[in-house]
Amino acid sequence: MGTRAEAAVSSCSVAPGVRPNVRSGPGTGCAIVRVLPEGAKVAINSQTPGTSVSGPYGTSNIRDNIGNGQYVSDTYVGTGSDGYVAPRC
Repeated sequence: MGTRAEAAVSSCSVAPGVRPNVRSGPGTGCAIVRVLPEGAKVAINSQTPGTSVSGPYGTSNIRDNIGNGQYVSDTYVGTGSDGYVAPRC
């Protein structure tokens, strides 16, 4: 169980001026479980392909898992990369 926490990307910031939806799964059809506040920092536990969306950091189908049943589009998180930066879910 400790390896999952060690694999997390620490403290990536949400794009300035946005409040992205956090969904229960990697698609836009999944329920919204919460909304991240402006300036939030998130740890990415893993990443998975999902619905492609456009955001401040481009267009991508990568979804970041930030908690149990919590996914946010990578296009709203400043990872410094257009690709995967964490293990696949």
